[in-house]
Amino acid sequence: MKKVIAIVLLAACTLAHAEPTPAKKKLIDKVLELQRPAIDLSSRGMIEQNAMMMLQRAGQFIQARVAPDKREALAKDIQGELRKFVDDSTVVVRDKTTKLLPTTMGASLDEKFSEAELKQLIAALESPAYRKFQSSGLELMKTFSEKLLPEVKSELDPKVKALEQSISKRLEAAASPLPGAAASSPKQ
Repeated sequence: MKKVIAIVLLAACTLAHAEPTPAKKKLIDKVLELQRPAIDLSSRGMIEQNAMMMLQRAGQFIQARVAPDKREALAKDIQGELRKFVDDSTVVVRDKTTKLLPTTMGASLDEKFSEAELKQLIAALESPAYRKFQSSGLELMKTFSEKLLPEVKSELDPKVKALEQSISKRLEAAASPLPGAAASSPKQ
């Protein structure tokens, strides 16, 4: 009896992890292909976000610690290096995405969607209206952002300044004096 149960369980596990039919695999591949531009854009955005944080920190350092006559050239050098980093990293992420998509999103699509649903999904993704919406997405967001920023600027600016001051005070309170700073400060 135990052998029969073990065989049934093994068969059930095998069926649960079975490869999709060739027709379904083709549909899954098509969905992944149609979603690829959005996935690539999202991945690049993630990389660019990290680069922007690095650029901000570098900019703060340059303003605080670099002689004024050297700031612009150094900032341009760093921007160029960060652009190269983004471009190189995007290639790495794109390669990894190609390898991971079938086993992650592809497996999930296989598990959660029937062939009929995948066909409907493909039809929706390929529809002219959806493609037009997708291609207009950046422009739509830019237009929205251009209208939103002036609407919230007056409310957010004081909050941003207060936050910057609060953080600055905390950093100053926690900072150790620079070497030689104590010796050069006047004694009272």
